[in-house]
Amino acid sequence: MAEEANLKAESSAGFSTRSGTTVAKCQDMIRKSLRTPMVKFLLEHMEREGCSVGDHFIKPVECDMSISGGYVRGGGVIVCSDQITIQDEVNQVVIHELIHAYDDCRAANLDWTNCAHHACSEIRAGHLSGDCHYKRELLRGYAKLRGHEQDCVKRRVMKSVIANPNCSETTAREAMEAVWDICYNDTKPFDRAP
Repeated sequence: MAEEANLKAESSAGFSTRSGTTVAKCQDMIRKSLRTPMVKFLLEHMEREGCSVGDHFIKPVECDMSISGGYVRGGGVIVCSDQITIQDEVNQVVIHELIHAYDDCRAANLDWTNCAHHACSEIRAGHLSGDCHYKRELLRGYAKLRGHEQDCVKRRVMKSVIANPNCSETTAREAMEAVWDICYNDTKPFDRAP
């Protein structure tokens, strides 16, 4: 699978239609993000799993797609500067994509073309990153009092896995449902969902 296809298939931190910031400003925001406790924690645990994370593992780029970022095996995490406007968005993208990177690091047989594997990592990233926090959902226009977090994770998993050229909508839904319980409850490297 080509790197561009990997990025499309593996990225899901957010889909957006707005213009963002410059690559240089985004790089500054990434530097700030690297100092946040959750990002430090994830990077430390990747190192513990034996995955070296160099200085350029997380990089800002201008993207041709309406996504906020992505993880590319062998290429690291990208943050789409043209889709990002504030520090919190950069933090969320970095955390979400580092969870994918952590999954890729710890699972020797992870296959991003396999819809169930992709769905599992998306479930974990959506659940563990804070993407579906109640306040974020309100800002997106979703106002549900009960069950909002799981509904949000499912909605965002479907959006990402459907973008995988190997996964139809039906296949994506079936894959998500098949792996939901085990992947939603897998909180590694955290003791529990943050």
